[in-house]
Amino acid sequence: MSETTQSRIQLQRPKRADARRNYDKLVAAARATFAEAGTSAPLEDVAQRAGVGIGTLYRHFPTRQALLEAVYVDEVEAMARAADDLSELPPWEALSQWLHQYVGFAATKRALNEALLEAAPDSNVLLACRTALAGAGDSLVERAQQAGVVRADTSFADIGRMVAGIAMVPTADPGQQERLLELALDGLRYRPDVS
Repeated sequence: MSETTQSRIQLQRPKRADARRNYDKLVAAARATFAEAGTSAPLEDVAQRAGVGIGTLYRHFPTRQALLEAVYVDEVEAMARAADDLSELPPWEALSQWLHQYVGFAATKRALNEALLEAAPDSNVLLACRTALAGAGDSLVERAQQAGVVRADTSFADIGRMVAGIAMVPTADPGQQERLLELALDGLRYRPDVS
């Protein structure tokens, strides 16, 4: 992930190795707990899953909001890193792979995003996360446009909303989201005007 993206969304993280390990264990435990039981799951469950006491949780995250933000930032940073990691691939392949990851991200982070918006709609963390995701998506889209493989009349703002919408489609068919994304990606491809 670029330094700019990292500095924009980085939360205050512990510097000591043992504190950093506990912080990371708590974020991972919260991610899993919130995915299973929702964002209102008892924080005691998060601490127990992380193998730490509730006091350790509150030392790192004095409020539920702080823990929700840390989980969300961690996921956004992973998406931004994924965009950087894919930069060695051909432009279309990089964009396509990242958007496939983005569908999963959007689907699993919906409840987390809603909880954050409800608690603090003007949160600087949410704004920084949106900026980081937009920057990662913009760079992949612009690179694909410069290579002539993506339509010039679109942007990541359009594509991100479309892909997030696909992620929210309720379906009993697990392959339907994948098919919808493939249809959307096909619509993004540049096609020379042959009239």
